Amino acid sequence: MKVIVRGKNKFEPSEAIKEYASKKLQKVEQYFHSRHELEATVVCKVYDAYQTVEITIPTKNIILRAEVNADSIYSAIDLAIDKLESQIRKHKSKIYRSLKRRDGVGQYYSTQVDFDIDKVRTEIKASNLVRNKSVELNPMTPDDAIVQMEMLGHDFFVFLNSETNKVCVVYLRSDHTYGIIETDK
Repeated sequence: MKVIVRGKNKFEPSEAIKEYASKKLQKVEQYFHSRHELEATVVCKVYDAYQTVEITIPTKNIILRAEVNADSIYSAIDLAIDKLESQIRKHKSKIYRSLKRRDGVGQYYSTQVDFDIDKVRTEIKASNLVRNKSVELNPMTPDDAIVQMEMLGHDFFVFLNSETNKVCVVYLRSDHTYGIIETDK
C-alpha cells in the first residue's frame, strides 16, 4: 500500500509520524488482495485543543474514509485505523451477502482474514436503516439552507438550489464550517 502523509494548517508531519502511519496502515492492507495497488492518504491537522487525522483509501466502487479527533496525532492515527477496520468489516459482510454479484467489488477483499462474527453482526445491526423520511424540496439559496439547517438543529439539510436548479445537501463539517454536495442532475 502506498501511503501519503501530509499536513494542513501549517503543520508538517515528521518522519516518525509518517513511519507510524505507514506501519499502522499495514494492518488495514491485510484485508485486501495483494494484487490490487492501494493508495492511502493521511492528512494531519493540528488545532489548539486537539489534533485531527483523516485517512482516505479509494478503491473500486467504494471509498473508505475515517476522520478522528484526539489529544495527539498518534492516538488519532490509532483511532482512525480502528474506524477503517470497522468499515471494512461492514463492507465485506455486506458484499458477501448482497453485493458479491457486482463485477469487481468482491475481489478486492482478502478471504484470509477471519472476523469475529458476533462483532460483525453487532456492527451490521447498528448500521441498519431505522427511519425513512420524505422531504419537500424547496428552492432556496445555500445561505437560506444553512439558516434552515441551523433552525432545525440538524447537521445537514437537503434543498433545491434556486441558483443552479440542482438538488443539494448542505452540511456542517467537523471543523465547524459548512460544505455543500451538489448532484449532477
